[in-house]
Amino acid sequence: MSGGDASDAAQSGGTGATGGANGGTGATGGSGPGGTNSSGGTAMGDGSIGSGGAAGSGGSAGSAPDAGGAVRLPPENAAFDYQLGGAYAPPAGVTVVSRDRTASPAAGLYNICYLNGFQVQPGEEGSWDSDLILRDSSGNPIIDPDWNEMLLDVSTAEKRTRIAAVVGGWIERCAGDGFDAVEIDNLDTYSRSGGRISQGDAVALMVLLSGTAHAQKLAIAQKNSTELLARKTEMNTDFAVAEECSRYSECGDYVKSYGSHVLMIEYRDQDFRAGCQAHGATHSIVRRDLDLVPAGRPGYVFDGC
Repeated sequence: MSGGDASDAAQSGGTGATGGANGGTGATGGSGPGGTNSSGGTAMGDGSIGSGGAAGSGGSAGSAPDAGGAVRLPPENAAFDYQLGGAYAPPAGVTVVSRDRTASPAAGLYNICYLNGFQVQPGEEGSWDSDLILRDSSGNPIIDPDWNEMLLDVSTAEKRTRIAAVVGGWIERCAGDGFDAVEIDNLDTYSRSGGRISQGDAVALMVLLSGTAHAQKLAIAQKNSTELLARKTEMNTDFAVAEECSRYSECGDYVKSYGSHVLMIEYRDQDFRAGCQAHGATHSIVRRDLDLVPAGRPGYVFDGC
């Protein structure tokens, strides 16, 4: 996944869709820790931590900052595709695409690089220092039950600095490959930590990651976590990526904080239709299948308002 639960299972109040269908490396090749794995069981890569992915090809149009050095935000109300389950040729008209960090950017489009910044994907546990894994009172790793991912321990400044060094390396690779922005998943890990991680801890790590992204001239998104919208300025995030905000009646909250710079993903037809009716004239909204499978494979769904 990484993230929380965007399935049809009931969720606790307030968090809404907390990570949703985070696609796997799919056809994009192996990934080190922090890549994504789909809920459909896509094979994991064997890259070592911080190794990055395949070198980007083609780059994206206008990825350089403007003359004043500011990052470039995604174009408003643009056709959007969410390709975390594996890269494929974007549908006609799409101008914004989000892909796993191991994938190459789509040439000529605005490209967002997906990173798992707060959890460890299955099979990569040994690549992280043992003390960076969050543990219970018996010393056992705390696991996200929906995605079978260990939680990273971001509870101290020293550990956050070390984690940010690894994730920051991935951010730098995203910039080098030609991405325009990054989205950091699992911001809401604290909600699965049994009180061992606070909202403030999560925000503090995002501050570090935002600094790295901006130093690389990349915009950075807040991924889900409506309860942290009030701390947008503190996190120094530039736009939002919101999964199932129509389903959980949260889209308006994101819009109040980020204006037109909210990218919305829905996984059910009724939520997609509601989102299009409420925000389709002003915001980017995409309908995808929950497993985010690439085009041409069974189960693939794509639609835009």
